[in-house]
Amino acid sequence: MLITEYRLDLVIQTLRTVLPLAHPADTTLRYFFKDERIGSNERELVAETVFGVLRHRLLLEHACAGNSSGDTPSATPRRMALAHMIRFGGYNLRELEPVLKPGEKDWLATVKGVKPEGLSLSIQAELPEWLVEKMRASYTDEDILAIGKSMQQGAPLDIRVNTLLARRDEVLQQLHEKNIAASATPYSPVGIRLKEKIPLNRDALFTEGKIEVQDEGSQLLGFLLAPRRNDMVVDFCAGAGGKTLMLSAMMNSQGRLYAMDVSEKRLANLKPRLKRSGASNIQPMLIAHENDLKVKRLAGKIDRVLVDAPCSGLGTLRRSPDLKFRQSPESIEAYTVLQAAILASASRLLKKGGRLVYATCSFLPEENQHIVQNFLSAHPDFVLRPAGEILQQQKIAVEALDYLELRPHLHNTDGFFAAVLERI
Repeated sequence: MLITEYRLDLVIQTLRTVLPLAHPADTTLRYFFKDERIGSNERELVAETVFGVLRHRLLLEHACAGNSSGDTPSATPRRMALAHMIRFGGYNLRELEPVLKPGEKDWLATVKGVKPEGLSLSIQAELPEWLVEKMRASYTDEDILAIGKSMQQGAPLDIRVNTLLARRDEVLQQLHEKNIAASATPYSPVGIRLKEKIPLNRDALFTEGKIEVQDEGSQLLGFLLAPRRNDMVVDFCAGAGGKTLMLSAMMNSQGRLYAMDVSEKRLANLKPRLKRSGASNIQPMLIAHENDLKVKRLAGKIDRVLVDAPCSGLGTLRRSPDLKFRQSPESIEAYTVLQAAILASASRLLKKGGRLVYATCSFLPEENQHIVQNFLSAHPDFVLRPAGEILQQQKIAVEALDYLELRPHLHNTDGFFAAVLERI
């Protein structure tokens, strides 16, 4: 796309609004587009540049700082935008020259030549220094770099077929008839991966409830829980209900499925999805906290519990690169306290022989293995079931041992962790 003064100014203005990160980047961007009412081409350029800058922020700041002179401010929104365009946006100096100020052409030439090799692990992995130090307790530098690099790419668009209303082969055929490039996901038997990100909210497959947008990694949590048709099931942190709807389809809309959450707004977002899905066994339940009386009334009565716990979200950096700058050691510590409390409370729901899946979209052991190990130490009536064996029984060929640990560079999914616990 041709870069004009108008388009560059739009990008700069947006970065100026987004980069303080007072709110999630996608929320700020949505309000910006609503206020500015700009064309779809400009929206695409702005969104790609903003998220590109967030993905590569540490290298771009280094490049800007290393190439500023005198009193010139280094990592200004203008310089970050131009540095991203030349470095990652696919533009060359000749294309950008018409919008450059005196001296910027020479500066951009040096930006293009910055080599990541030899820079700090933090810059190469595009992960803040505090996070790299935290990860070093559990990962080698090579692993940290691999995880970091994989998070610098955009995520594919995965959808889940609603098996109450359609089969995967039928949906694939319909997509191909519309000339939409799509293929079956390698692990989830109900997943489809689209080659390009396209708006699906007006497509008949979506409006008729036959598909839902859901990352393949998230779909695998349903297969770990493996609810049966007449079970009593709780999705303890249901949110807007993507996993709830999958569990309902796995139960053939039989039995009873409670969708619990502390957010009325999130549960309200489930209602239109529920209407489209054809599911009739879901009961949304607003709770005040994990020890709500409504939770206590169901103690010892539930066959299956899914705890997709509130977490740092660091496994979703491909989609939300701003999260790495909005989290901190203090926020991680706060999450671990909440995660331990939620797991302890949710576990009380289970009958003997019942199954609980604890999951996060984080790659930090303190949010994952440590929470599970501490829980098992305090609850001798629970045992860990090997996640790999449970998935193998369902012919899902993903390598896993005791825990399911998914990574973008290994599985092309978001970063997920899951543990299967059983009450004995």
